[in-house]
Amino acid sequence: MRRPWNLTNVPVYSLVTLDYKLDLNMNICTYVTPISIKPKKYLIAIDKQTKTFENILNGKNKYALQLLSKKNISIVKHLGKKSGHKFNKYDYLKRKKLIKNFRDVEILNDVSCVLFLSYESQIKTNNDHDLFLFNVSGFKTFSNTDILYFNDLVNKKIIL
Repeated sequence: MRRPWNLTNVPVYSLVTLDYKLDLNMNICTYVTPISIKPKKYLIAIDKQTKTFENILNGKNKYALQLLSKKNISIVKHLGKKSGHKFNKYDYLKRKKLIKNFRDVEILNDVSCVLFLSYESQIKTNNDHDLFLFNVSGFKTFSNTDILYFNDLVNKKIIL
């Protein structure tokens, strides 16, 4: 039997962050929640051990939240199972031609949508993840179908 937090079938996202040298990193996020309509805000839980966490605290304020499509499933292991501290995800994505420039931000090809975010605040916890509140400054929906969900990753044995 799965644990309760693994029973829900939530969308899979990737957050684009830049470090202080403007080097791009992407991760995988499933703890993502829209929390306000006017103004539109998102709350994202980020693992404290990740390059993404470090980039949010020390990097540049340019963030893009990508809602992944099923076409992106093959890169989930590279973005979620490999540490940006040890593996240059940007070089990998560029070499494999898996990214494109959209509105001055490098995003994955074939995403369902992208939201452009600005950092608002951090909610510190005594847990493995902290919460980050972001304002949505813009977005683009590319497709309403074939969204990648948590259960897709389970069914393909990528997680759990």
